[in-house]
Amino acid sequence: MQIGRYLIKNRLVLAPMAGVTDRPFRQLCKQMGAGMAVSEMVSSNSLLWGSEKTKRRTDHAGEVEPCSVQIVGADPQLMAEAARYNVAHGAQLIDINMGCPAKKICNVMAGSALLKDEKLVKRILETVVNAVDVPVTLKIRTGWDKNNRNGVKIAQLAEQCGVQALAVHGRTRACGYSGEAEYDTIAAIKAAIKIPVIANGDIRTPEKAKYVLEYTKADAVMLGRAAQGNPWIFKEIDYYLRTGEHLPTPSVLEIRDILLHHLNNLYQFYGEYTGVRMARKHLSWYSKGQPHGAVFRHTINQVETCEDQIRLIKEFFTP
Repeated sequence: MQIGRYLIKNRLVLAPMAGVTDRPFRQLCKQMGAGMAVSEMVSSNSLLWGSEKTKRRTDHAGEVEPCSVQIVGADPQLMAEAARYNVAHGAQLIDINMGCPAKKICNVMAGSALLKDEKLVKRILETVVNAVDVPVTLKIRTGWDKNNRNGVKIAQLAEQCGVQALAVHGRTRACGYSGEAEYDTIAAIKAAIKIPVIANGDIRTPEKAKYVLEYTKADAVMLGRAAQGNPWIFKEIDYYLRTGEHLPTPSVLEIRDILLHHLNNLYQFYGEYTGVRMARKHLSWYSKGQPHGAVFRHTINQVETCEDQIRLIKEFFTP
């Protein structure tokens, strides 16, 4: 899949997820086989750019190319400024968020709420594309509710405005994350435009990835929640798409080593205090399905130091 001057090595993309796709997790997923990873969303509100949170979100040191940064907002000029700001700080792709269904985003008419206003969508896309000299991509949903699936119209607008790739989550804004994703709208979008289309929603297994790619004719698939505590899913899907066979499930020791590598990067990135706390949700995901996982999660959520977290992990993930 080609996006601007960047050739993505395979058909697998890590979805942007607030509080999850920080630099350590993006790096890990790329090491585990993701061809591209999109950052957590960065607000177009310049008053927030000096915050520690935003500084970390614009830190791409050592990240494998291309660095894709997602921006969110509803004002075309502010979105353009945000795009320029992030390009100046290392972004090689700018992704525009018109897919987030969260109330705090939609209440300010950003994210997927924008799908109701096609004229504003056009103004935002044109303004951002003209503001930067890097490829601009877009993430959308199929529409704002099941009676108003305007994904094809938005996709055609995006292509006309110069957007160079489109990710589509197979749910409407009203669906949130409930129910099952549908892929008919994604297939219709792919048939209607020439730019790359990335299919997103409920892709949790190699078989499902293959099915969605074949059904929609999409150029790639995007995984979000399926990668939480399971970053090797990219390697598994890539192998299955190439060979039709399954890789062996990682052993407990392999999971332990991946987890320790992830946590060491978290500690370095955030420092001990924040790193320990950021690690807790990842530890919860990694330990799901493991024997005595609930007891482990309860215990490890009480500890306050890197040393204690690592000690407990080594004890738990040892056969």
